[in-house]
Amino acid sequence: MPQLRLDELLEELQARINAARGTRDRVHILLEAVVSVGRELDLPQVLRRIVEAAALLVDAQYGALGVIGPDGRTLSQFLTVGLGGEEIARIGPLPAGHGILGELIRHPEPLRLTDLGSHPASYGFPAHHPPMKTFLGVPIRVRDEIFGNLYLTDKRDGQDFDAEDESVISTLSVAAGVAIDNARLYEASQRQQHWLRANAEITRSLLSGSPRPEVLELIARRAAEITGAALADVSVPVTGTDELVVELAVGTDGDTRRGLVVPVGGTLSGAAYQAGAPVTTAGLACDDRYAAGPRRFDGLGPAVAVPLGTEAKDTRGVLLLARRQGEPVFTDGELEPLLAFAGQAALALELAQRRSDAEQLALLEDRDRIARDLHDLAIQRLFATGMTLQSAARLIDHEGAAERVGRAVGDLDETIKIIRSTIFGLRSREEGTGPGLRARVARAVGEAATTLGFPPRLSMEGLLDTDVPPQVADHVLAALTEVLSNAARHARATRVEVSLKAASGEVVLTAADNGRGIPAGGRRSGLRNLDERARALGGSLEIERPAGGGSRLVWRAPLPPGPAG
Repeated sequence: MPQLRLDELLEELQARINAARGTRDRVHILLEAVVSVGRELDLPQVLRRIVEAAALLVDAQYGALGVIGPDGRTLSQFLTVGLGGEEIARIGPLPAGHGILGELIRHPEPLRLTDLGSHPASYGFPAHHPPMKTFLGVPIRVRDEIFGNLYLTDKRDGQDFDAEDESVISTLSVAAGVAIDNARLYEASQRQQHWLRANAEITRSLLSGSPRPEVLELIARRAAEITGAALADVSVPVTGTDELVVELAVGTDGDTRRGLVVPVGGTLSGAAYQAGAPVTTAGLACDDRYAAGPRRFDGLGPAVAVPLGTEAKDTRGVLLLARRQGEPVFTDGELEPLLAFAGQAALALELAQRRSDAEQLALLEDRDRIARDLHDLAIQRLFATGMTLQSAARLIDHEGAAERVGRAVGDLDETIKIIRSTIFGLRSREEGTGPGLRARVARAVGEAATTLGFPPRLSMEGLLDTDVPPQVADHVLAALTEVLSNAARHARATRVEVSLKAASGEVVLTAADNGRGIPAGGRRSGLRNLDERARALGGSLEIERPAGGGSRLVWRAPLPPGPAG
């Protein structure tokens, strides 16, 4: 009997020693986890280490860390441990924060469950989700806010989570809150430095006189790099319409988005343009509020649209940034420096517009001078020469010589008409009687440079402002716009040449580029519109494919006899 009693005491002592050793080891592991988590400054790595350390500390088979989104009701990020990539793919979209996960969001207190399915808030599991029974959830606080929650399920030994497990994970969550706060502060300081460098780079670009497309591309690229966006584009309003055109786009699907026309209503960029304030979404590709216009956002998730201007009435455009699906949403801390950066972009647009206005004013003054000189010098001298020849023709007895002099007088009259048409084109203005065909064509070609990325080459010949009737001129301008739009969106050209000529009783518009040509099975709605416009006027459309590549379109329409009145 004494021996039996001694054995029991020894076993009890051994159990207590093992328990003490286990507690010591667990405390050691906890300290190691705290040090490991606090060592990192990269926020994604900090979050990954936290969830891995939590699962290790309580020997959980599955662990997750859910980051609460800006709305305070759903999860914007969900990091898992214990699930492989194929399992995650089969399960489908990550949880948004409903059911048991949402219970901790609504009531941020530790929660232990013996059976997940028995809780009133349980929704069950989606298809292909592994079965889970026991549960431990603990909130993570960062200063005075709930940053997210730690979720742990199924201990490997099959036991329930106990009070000691809860205490250990609660301790880890305190250390995690400090580590997350440090990582966020470090991330904010780094981001601020990046924004300052980008602003300085844009300022240098502006002061050096870089053209508008280069400055806009610099703004878009730097904004995408700093925010981690997969797509960045700049949209500007289309005058006289409720639409925006994507003037520049970089990143995912950037080539096909450039030149895209989207409505103001029902789009993220349009909402920011109308409000004159930033607008965000957690999922650009699936947000029903912004489903208008062509869909070009497959694979993209969180996005923000920032107006380029100080007020709604002063908005000159919109900067859109979109991250890939599954990445963090844009936070208030990111929007503040982004707004300052957008102000820099607005300054770029304003400066580019002022330069363009100054260049246009200088050009118009030069045109006025040329027109005045042509009228005061060339036309007067030609007219006087014609009068002299007419007088001399009456004194010539030789019939052939008199006929030649008459033809010369006719040629002089025709030359005077051409010069007067040129003067009219040079003095044409947007206001007053309205611009002539020459001015309208020149403006359309100039505006196309922003969507093409380079200025097209333009040549004009003939009495375009006098011989082409207004209704035909409208069709010519519409055909030119269609041709330039197709070249910007589909041709992928680096050179476009446009020629407009009025002669021999017809007006001929020719457009040639060095792009990829017109695909045999591609969409032909634009070409059909061009052909129908030409046929409606009694003209035609010819499509040529040069041997060297590219395409050449010749659009022609007949002109009525005599000058248009």
